[in-house]
Amino acid sequence: MQTKPNKSGGRIANVIIIPLVTLVFLSVVSIFVLMHWSARISDGSAKQSQLQLISGALQLVADDIAKQQSGVVTWDAAFYIANARHLDKEWVFDNITHWLYANHGFTKSAIVGTDHEIRSVYSHDQNNSWLTPDILAQLTPAIAKARARYITSFKKTPSGLYSFEPSQRDKRYSIYETGILTLNGEPHLFSAAAIARQLQSVIALRVPPAVLISLTPLRGEKMAEITHMTRLDGFVLANNQNSREGIGQYLLRAPTGKAVGVIAWPVGRPGTQMLKRINPFLSVAAFMIAAVVIVVAIATRHMTKRLAISESRAVHTSRHDALSELPNRTHFHRLLSDELEKSKEDGSNTAIVYIDLDHFKDINDTLGHSAGDQVIIAIAKRLKHVLMDNGIVARISGDEFAMVVPNCKSDEWLDYILDQIQDEIAQPIKIGARELHATLSIGAAIAPRDGLDPDDLLRKADIALYDAKANGRNRRSFFEPNMEDQVQSKDKLSRELRLALKNDELSLAYQPQSDTAAQRIVSVEALARWTKEDGTVVSPAQFIPVAEETGLINDIGLWVLNKACAKAHDWPDIIMSVNVSPNQFKHPRFVEKIMAILAANNLPPQRLEIEVTESVFAGRNDTVLKALRRLKNLGIKVALDDFGSGYSSLSYLRRFPFDTLKVDRDFLSDMNGNPEAEAIVVSIIQLGKALGMTIVAEGIETIEQIRFLQAHGCHRMQGYFISKPLGEKELARFLDDFKAENAGNVGPGLSYTLRAAEA
Repeated sequence: MQTKPNKSGGRIANVIIIPLVTLVFLSVVSIFVLMHWSARISDGSAKQSQLQLISGALQLVADDIAKQQSGVVTWDAAFYIANARHLDKEWVFDNITHWLYANHGFTKSAIVGTDHEIRSVYSHDQNNSWLTPDILAQLTPAIAKARARYITSFKKTPSGLYSFEPSQRDKRYSIYETGILTLNGEPHLFSAAAIARQLQSVIALRVPPAVLISLTPLRGEKMAEITHMTRLDGFVLANNQNSREGIGQYLLRAPTGKAVGVIAWPVGRPGTQMLKRINPFLSVAAFMIAAVVIVVAIATRHMTKRLAISESRAVHTSRHDALSELPNRTHFHRLLSDELEKSKEDGSNTAIVYIDLDHFKDINDTLGHSAGDQVIIAIAKRLKHVLMDNGIVARISGDEFAMVVPNCKSDEWLDYILDQIQDEIAQPIKIGARELHATLSIGAAIAPRDGLDPDDLLRKADIALYDAKANGRNRRSFFEPNMEDQVQSKDKLSRELRLALKNDELSLAYQPQSDTAAQRIVSVEALARWTKEDGTVVSPAQFIPVAEETGLINDIGLWVLNKACAKAHDWPDIIMSVNVSPNQFKHPRFVEKIMAILAANNLPPQRLEIEVTESVFAGRNDTVLKALRRLKNLGIKVALDDFGSGYSSLSYLRRFPFDTLKVDRDFLSDMNGNPEAEAIVVSIIQLGKALGMTIVAEGIETIEQIRFLQAHGCHRMQGYFISKPLGEKELARFLDDFKAENAGNVGPGLSYTLRAAEA
């Protein structure tokens, strides 16, 4: 398929180049914008970080002056003198105010009494008039907070007295508040601390404390400490803010909220500095990108000419299966939609056919995928040959094909076409020196009879295909409405079953097995039962096959095993027999799960018997045999159920030594004096005995059957004549009655005949 290098190539080039150039231009501009935006963000983050450093350092310095003050405020002598009627000012001067100045540099101090009166004022320069109403107003909030924290540190006890229980913060040092105020235009750090006893005792009445106020200038030594802590240079203490580029400002506020000064410093601008370094490189990179774009644009124009040539080939590849060269699922859906539109216009019928190769997996498994690919190619050619140009053939998936047959005159005409297809496929397919024979299962739906929506018709054809496969394969089915009802019913049952398992709506019934002499019950078979919330009983014949198809049988099987093993302790002398589905053996850790269930329920393996049917060996012989041998080696008994109803029975009896052989109920129901049926039952009993197996006859319904089995040495019996499947309570009563009736005169005459009949 060729495509000329015409205007199509230019259009493709424009479609590629114009967006590419636009994208590159926008990308370069975006990078420049992003870098400048990032630089601003980085500068802002640096400034914010430095503000936080200064704030933290300022708080640390303030806390430090409070700690320096704590030596004189937490002192019994200071407490009593500060609260005395007549203040000893000389003692206060020597031991508090002047001592704080001499040792810690507090230039101003004052003591405020319990009634807010100013009891003492100190200044290192003897100017004791510094405590003006304005200064006092700035200090008042801090004094009030310190008093409040001191008072609330005393907690009322049940006796009505107050015990000193300060907060974690106040336990370590004194109770204080710190802040900044302005004095004569200069910012000062202050600490207002409650004067308290060294050891607090229980008091009868909480009284506000006297408060010591100490001030130290921020400028000078304290500013140097802040500079050292923050590692920032160029600090300037100013009275007013002044907005300048590159200058950071930390606003100082008094406790009243009034601005009292500003700490200014040159802010580091890492983003701007980085931008200055990187801008030349970005410019060079932008130039190089522009050059590359130009080169790419020129090359793209040449490449689009070649791309235009291969465009049709790419479209074809996207719509067709690489192996068979048939339309794929997506393209088939479009073709089907178009064909249905045509048939709708001209009023003709269109058949939609689904085809599935029978047992195709066996070809891949035995001969390899290469042989499987050759079979697919051969089938595709034959389907196209039969249909010619009158329809559409597509490969939907691995071994599934679909066809559209237009102008479908009648079902008989379509039958003729499908006969031709099956006859053509039935011819041998040569793979090297081998000749393979393939068969098909076919499902068909016809429009407009079965609908006009493509998806709906495909679904109905698939339902018909499922019906053909379910009824033996190598056949065909036409869609009928009842098929859909069955599928929907099965889907509904599957969902209800999953919910029932989740909500623990399933239960177990137990059917007893007696020995031939009817003197004791030796085993019970656990059977799953399902009763819905509305009381509807769902037969196992309905829900077990659905569980097998949906994979729920694994969960149900493990639930039955666990439940049965747990209940086995209620009947300690009886073997618990549980059916195991073939699908359960597909789980790689099935044996380990059984072991875990036995361990969890503390049940000896010898008390568990699992029942398997001959179908368990189909396709997975070695795997199944290994699992069964592991179970048998653990001590678990293994029974072959429904013997004679499957295939290759004697082969499996030879390959695996079963403990128990269960005679299928159909053989017993066919006896009724029939010598051929009786001969088969006798042969099975003799065969099982010869191989050392326990023989169990299922489906016992008459006394004549029991006597016949007794006469020929059958070991166990199970059936409605002995007992129907019973619930837990009913089984317990049955076992009690059975023991009572057989404790004395019990013999081969079967003294429980009357009871069994009543049951």
